[in-house]
Amino acid sequence: MNEKIVLEQVNEGKVKILIPKSPLTNKALVFYNPVMELSRDLTIVAAEAYIKLSNCKDFSACDALAASGIKGIRLAIEVENVKKKRIILNDVYPLAYRIIIRNIKENNVENFCEAFNMDANMLLSLYASPKNRFTFIDLDPFGSPAPFLDSALRALKSGGLLSLTATDTAPLCGVHVYTTFRRYNGFPLRTEYCHEIAIRLLIGCLVFSAAKHDIGVKPVFSYATNHYIKVYALCYYGASLANEAIKKLGLIAHCFNCFNRMCFQKFFNLPVECEFCKGKLSYAGPLWIKEINDKKFCEEMLEELKFKKFKLKQKEEKLLIKIIDEAEAPPTYYVIDKICDKLNLRSIKVEEVILKLKQKGFLAFKTHFKGSGVKTNASINDLKNVLKELSNKV
Repeated sequence: MNEKIVLEQVNEGKVKILIPKSPLTNKALVFYNPVMELSRDLTIVAAEAYIKLSNCKDFSACDALAASGIKGIRLAIEVENVKKKRIILNDVYPLAYRIIIRNIKENNVENFCEAFNMDANMLLSLYASPKNRFTFIDLDPFGSPAPFLDSALRALKSGGLLSLTATDTAPLCGVHVYTTFRRYNGFPLRTEYCHEIAIRLLIGCLVFSAAKHDIGVKPVFSYATNHYIKVYALCYYGASLANEAIKKLGLIAHCFNCFNRMCFQKFFNLPVECEFCKGKLSYAGPLWIKEINDKKFCEEMLEELKFKKFKLKQKEEKLLIKIIDEAEAPPTYYVIDKICDKLNLRSIKVEEVILKLKQKGFLAFKTHFKGSGVKTNASINDLKNVLKELSNKV
């Protein structure tokens, strides 16, 4: 590629990077997407939480789809409390590779970072032998991370941390059903909690991929935005651990008529109609039906975040606090406004609903997925009765 590229500087965290100078066109976004700054900030604190909790002294990381290299360079500069750091930055595009090399030099991290210009799967395969494996791998593609899972799992140390980003939210949220099944081995549903289903499908896909290599998976931090979903998972070698992860897969049944939903840790002899309204049940999965966040890991992330001076720190703190609160909540959530509309009730504040549910002995939590969402172990009929009771109060 002989065309002359004019570069401009962008500052983020403690680094300065050069990217092609142009408006926010698709070409520019390949190298730097400002919308993902929150994601990159959380990658730093997730890596530091992992280092602290695993007592990691030798931190080796790979950003297999690095673009400008900003995430890997931030890891090299901002991740602390380790004796050794080794960061591999890779991108298949020659221009991106040249920009990564330039950014490594601009930030004086040549001693920590090495750049490659390879297909991501080929690069990860080079590090599949036990002595070469990474403690942290980040997959942040345009679209689905599914094509890279096998290579990433083979290149990750036992007990290592794998970070996955999926931006193909349309199929994951049920717009293109068979596309989702091809990529993630599970069917989605276009429900009000589709972003949570998307996360559970991604984790389920990871569990299936890992099981082929006798690797067990434990999700420790997951969240969703309008633009992408993100999952961090610890991966451990061992057939028994892979079996335990598989046992945490199942199906979610949903009734579009009355909003009832149920989780099944089985795949046979399933009901076809809703127990409450006798409506037809629709199913999502196979997918992960257990916890998608580890409370201790997320609390450590919040602790690490206290020492940062990120531009989006306040927003990131709020997100982590919500996730910590809902970490042990049941799967799925109810959108209160939607149920109130269905029942022709006045709008009711989420806080009122949660308080009343707790007074009646149920678990109830806010959720980061949606401001008007409530996670609870109450049945849909119990929840409707609570809403009617609150609506009748003057």
